[in-house]
Amino acid sequence: MEKNIKFPVVDLSKLIGEERDQTMAWINDACENWGFFEIVNHGLPHDLMDNAPKKMTKEHYKKSMEQKFNDMLKSKGLEILEREVEDVDWESTFYLRYLPQSNLYDVPDMSDEYRTAMKDFGKRLENLAEDLLDLLCENLGLEKGYLKKVFHGTKGPTFGTKVSNYPACPKPEMIKGLRAHTDAGGIILLFQDDKVSGLQLLKDGDWIDVPPLNHSIVINLGDQLEVITNGRYKSVMHRVVTQKEGNRMSIASFYNPGSDAEISPASSLACKETEYPSFVFYDYMKLYAGVKFQPKEPRFEAMKNANAVTELNPTAAVETF
Repeated sequence: MEKNIKFPVVDLSKLIGEERDQTMAWINDACENWGFFEIVNHGLPHDLMDNAPKKMTKEHYKKSMEQKFNDMLKSKGLEILEREVEDVDWESTFYLRYLPQSNLYDVPDMSDEYRTAMKDFGKRLENLAEDLLDLLCENLGLEKGYLKKVFHGTKGPTFGTKVSNYPACPKPEMIKGLRAHTDAGGIILLFQDDKVSGLQLLKDGDWIDVPPLNHSIVINLGDQLEVITNGRYKSVMHRVVTQKEGNRMSIASFYNPGSDAEISPASSLACKETEYPSFVFYDYMKLYAGVKFQPKEPRFEAMKNANAVTELNPTAAVETF
C-alpha cells in the first residue's frame, strides 16, 4: 500500500538567517520521525551534479555495465520472469571507496574524466556529510564534532559510494530493484535520478515514495546513528521498486565509522537501562553482511551477546560500506 504523505524537504540555505531555528527543528523532526529527508540548496554546484554523477554515470552504464547486467539476467534465468523472485536484486552496481584508502583508480572501464569528476564529487559529499553530522550534534545537544570523533576511531572514517543503475523491468511486480533493508553505517547521502522514481521507505506500516527532485540530495540515517542516539533517531527500512520504463540512476555515498570505531549510546542520551549495545563497528559489519535483508532489531540484540550472532544464521556476504 502506498500513502500520500508529504515527504520532508529541507532548504539548507535557510540555516543562515532568521529561519535557522525552524530549519533545525525540521531536520530534527525528520530524523526522529522519518529517518530520511531531502536537502536542497546544499552548496553542490548544479552543473557538477548534472555532469559527473548524472551524465557520466549513465554513459558509463551504457558503455561498460549494460551488457554485464544482461549477461547476469541470463545466467540467473531472469531474462523472462515467470514467478516472483525474492533473493536477487534487479540492479547493476559498482563501488568507489575514498576512505581510508581509495580504489578509484582500480575500478575498471572508467574514463579518466569520469574518475576525476567522481573524485571531486566524492570530496564535496564527504565535507557535506561532516557538516550534516554537526547539525545532528547541535539538535541532539552533543558537542560539535562529537559524531565525527566517534566515527573516526584510530584510523579515520570509512567513506565510499555505491553507483547503481536500475534498468527497466518487464514485470516489476515480480522482483525488487533492491530488497528492503536498513543501512548499517552512519549517514548516507543519495543523489538519485530526477526522472525515474523507485526509492521507497517504510513509515507507519506504509511504503512511501521518496520524491525525485532535481539537484536534491536524499539523506538517510544508518544503524550506527540509531545506536549512538539511543533510539532517538532511527534507521528506517527502505527499498527500490522496479519500473517498466526508464533506467533509474542512484549514487549513494556512505559516511561510516572506521572499522575499529567503538560504537555505543552517547552518555548524555543513554538511560539507566540502555536499550542499545556497545560494539566495535567491524564486528557489527561482519554480522550485517549476512543478514542485511533481515530486521535490524535482532542484530542489535545479537551484538549484546556474541553467542547470539550465530542464531541469526548469516548467509553470503554482501558488499557494503
